[in-house]
Amino acid sequence: MQHGATSSAIHDDGVLAQAARRRSFAVISHPDAGKSTLTEALALHAHAITEAGHINGKSGRRHTVSDWMEMEQARGISITSASLQFSYRDTVINLLDTPGHADFSEDTYRVLSAVDAAVMLVDAAKGLEAQTMKLFAVCKHRGIPLITVVNKWDRPGLDALALMDEISERTGLTPTPLTWPVGVAGDFRGVVDRATGEYVRFTPSAGGAHIAPQETLDADAAAALEGDVWTTAVEESDLLGASGADHDLESFLAGVSTPVLFASAVRNFGVHALLDVLVDLAPSPSPRAAVDGTLRAIDDPFSAFVFKMQAGMDTSHRDRLAFIRVCSGLFERGMVATLARTGRPFATKYAQQAFGRERTVIDSAYPGDVVGLVNGSDLRVGDTLFLDKPVEYPPLPTFAPEHFAVVRAKDAGKYKQFRKGIAQLEAEGVVQVLRSDLRGDQAPVLAAVGPMQFEVAEHRMATEFNSPVSLERLSYTLAMKTTREWTAALNAERGVEVLLRGDGELLALFADRWRVASSRRNHPTVVLEPPVAA
Repeated sequence: MQHGATSSAIHDDGVLAQAARRRSFAVISHPDAGKSTLTEALALHAHAITEAGHINGKSGRRHTVSDWMEMEQARGISITSASLQFSYRDTVINLLDTPGHADFSEDTYRVLSAVDAAVMLVDAAKGLEAQTMKLFAVCKHRGIPLITVVNKWDRPGLDALALMDEISERTGLTPTPLTWPVGVAGDFRGVVDRATGEYVRFTPSAGGAHIAPQETLDADAAAALEGDVWTTAVEESDLLGASGADHDLESFLAGVSTPVLFASAVRNFGVHALLDVLVDLAPSPSPRAAVDGTLRAIDDPFSAFVFKMQAGMDTSHRDRLAFIRVCSGLFERGMVATLARTGRPFATKYAQQAFGRERTVIDSAYPGDVVGLVNGSDLRVGDTLFLDKPVEYPPLPTFAPEHFAVVRAKDAGKYKQFRKGIAQLEAEGVVQVLRSDLRGDQAPVLAAVGPMQFEVAEHRMATEFNSPVSLERLSYTLAMKTTREWTAALNAERGVEVLLRGDGELLALFADRWRVASSRRNHPTVVLEPPVAA
């Protein structure tokens, strides 16, 4: 394996030179578009793993390297965000896999704050689906350049030109295909390389577990081999050129256009081209804006922000990792940084690099890299760490919850484990935890963007913290931020309850929007603000 890409061998190189070698990106998509399969295929093509699906369960079933949680393997979906780092063409690739399911959009939002580009994965048969569009909106808001991959071209699907029209109409981006499929969806033979006019022909590998062989033919050889199918592909490619759909680096980086590739991740078709595009076109880390609007230069002293907390990755040690994105300077294991929120020193003695579930000790890291700090109990999602020159990055906003449930320990004798587990899930952001004097610590309220977050919390409380819980769903459907002076008045309203969130925000829970309107009529100056992310 080559996933120890950051090592002491490159320790002495300049920060700017090392940052220029980094490509940090996330894969976004609707559930079932093949995101985790693509993640695995990229690692395979970079020779970071030797076989796709190389982690074996007890039943012998293969699982993707990025989906390490038991629930992910059982359901075939991504619940957590995985971090993978590997080398390709003297470039260090930081790939952050994200949950596709809408119930975990808050986790995805945090990950998108830590990347410099994104790959938008589109199912060839379904086009742009709801969750893809939501995540696209986040990328657009954050100014993240997008590379589009039309996946599953080996299965029956939509017309390629119709897909380009859909991308243009629904995203406002100009699609600029770098490759064009030879053969309709379901009859994937290869692609036209639009830059060279050559034919890249694919040959399936057994079960898709290994890199699919491919060969490059010139146009005459392609025409002799494929006949009318090749001619159709070339004519469509020429039509794209005539309509101005050729790649332009400046418009891509400005978020005006999106390069497009056609692929089949499960068959490893077109994956190698994506790696090359990431190296050649995706941006390296750039200066990041602080809370006050100033830019932190890449070669300024070390700074980073926490974008994710995760426990349960190592069942032997029961520890937790705080994932940080390095924004500037050189990170060195053992350095004592300053935690901006408290002004207190924070020692980085236990620093690791995650490759899915696997971990290795990391001695140094550069802008664009992701580092896991072990047992950083003082850290919270959104925190800034810095060395020497003070800086604080903008906090990561919290999404508005729409589902609420009272949680209780099934076994009162395991209350210690219960409290520890709830505190951990709260720190990770798996769910929001709301409390009040009336309900007490033994029956806090869990608040979630989607109901599957409750399932994850329930599963982890039983398996990781040995404290099975019961959940009692509440009838509230929305939350609004309020202030302490309005707590008593709102609590007196029918169908309203005010609870305190762990970050100190007071949230008023309402059964429906009619209750919000009623409260505002009864108290015209009441403070009620939506706690919604940007």
